Amino acid sequence: MSEDMGGLPEGWAWATLEETLACESRAITDGPFGSNLKSAHYTDSGARVIRLQNVGDGEFRDERAYVSLDHFETLRAHEACEGDLLLASLGEKLPRVALMPKLDDPAIVKADVIRARPHSEISAKWLLYALQAPKAQSYAGGLIKGVGRPRLGMAAMRKIPVPVPPLAEQHRIVEALEEQLSRLDAAERTLLLSRKRVEVLRKSVFTLLVPEHVPADWMVTTVGDAGTVELGRARHPDWHNGPEMHPYLRVANVFEDRIDTSSVMEMDFSGIFDKYKLRKGDILLNEGQSPHLVGRSAMYRGIPEAVAFTNSLLRFQAGPGVLPEWALMVFRRHLHARRFMREVRITTNIAHLSSKRLKAVEFPIPPLEIQKELIQRCDELLSGVEAMGREVDRATRRADALRSAILGKAFSGTLAPQDPADEPAATLLDRIAAEREAAKPARKAAKPTARRRKATVAAAKAAPAPTPAPSASVQQELFDQ
Repeated sequence: MSEDMGGLPEGWAWATLEETLACESRAITDGPFGSNLKSAHYTDSGARVIRLQNVGDGEFRDERAYVSLDHFETLRAHEACEGDLLLASLGEKLPRVALMPKLDDPAIVKADVIRARPHSEISAKWLLYALQAPKAQSYAGGLIKGVGRPRLGMAAMRKIPVPVPPLAEQHRIVEALEEQLSRLDAAERTLLLSRKRVEVLRKSVFTLLVPEHVPADWMVTTVGDAGTVELGRARHPDWHNGPEMHPYLRVANVFEDRIDTSSVMEMDFSGIFDKYKLRKGDILLNEGQSPHLVGRSAMYRGIPEAVAFTNSLLRFQAGPGVLPEWALMVFRRHLHARRFMREVRITTNIAHLSSKRLKAVEFPIPPLEIQKELIQRCDELLSGVEAMGREVDRATRRADALRSAILGKAFSGTLAPQDPADEPAATLLDRIAAEREAAKPARKAAKPTARRRKATVAAAKAAPAPTPAPSASVQQELFDQ
């Protein structure tokens, strides 16, 4: 391994992932592609199929899929066993790695999951942590290909650098790591529960202030009667350039009570810009999204300026007697109460909320003074919820920093004591390399190719004729001399 990877503690050595694996022919393999293993082959029981969904960030996720045992027998070369490393080759964070647990059923990796089998003298748990270390992540990040679907192939996986301590020290470090990380994992689980509670509180604000059964002095009408609903302009390649280019918002820009302006596109609105131009107070709702996100809404507050919207969004403009802020509260309440989900229609895996269906959804309208009071109350409650959310975010960042610090100590050799009597890692790696070399099948003598056979015949024809042997009398004369 190249020395430019940085210094290591005494007795450690750099190696590639491949150099730490078992010496068998398929110590590392990816899953079968093509028609060998499709979802159509899945059954209710049999052999487990290890997919991308199973490979968490350092943990195995118990998402189940099966193929028949007969089908498994034809693909046994891709079997995953307890203690194997599972590496996701497709996704946002690469390499994403997990350790194969003990399962009741045999298992096989599917496409986009790489199975690597550690050598018996290398701790599988050590490799698991080493592949999550910043050095390995940084190296692998430079080899990732693709933007929309980032991929890290098996050839690149083989070359990922890992620091290797002596085997006894590997076990000591893993034991110390797990002791430290177990407490951190418990704290992170508490943070996750806290985050969920924050989300529940946020949702409860809207279901509390916009009740399903309204007071007698409120009016209940429909969205269409409470204001105007319009669908944005469709996009078309012919409008990518033109004399009246203007920015527009699309579904990717509209989140709950937030408009993301980091990626705003433009197209030609010649002669029709005023029709689709947004005004302050307009409420934008996602027209097409995942079913639980359809109707996600935000208010346009004037930024960015002079901007339009496309047909992936619906625009609601409040009518007389309706404050835009109240309309936003109603729509957020419908989103969290899953009211919009009852109106969606699914096409090509995308849920759509048509303007016709949105217009028919109920819309409660309290008196204006009540609207103002409820809007103010909503702001107060949400500010408290957001403060709790920020504290959870801050604690999460601290936990991430602490995890990095613990891993840093592990890979600097200071988390667990070193023992000068331990066999150096270089000796261990040399022994594995020799074992791997000995395990290679003997190379057979290469058969002459057609070109080599022709060359041999041609050379034979061009060679001078051999000198004839002397006659017996001449031989005798030479002997007598």
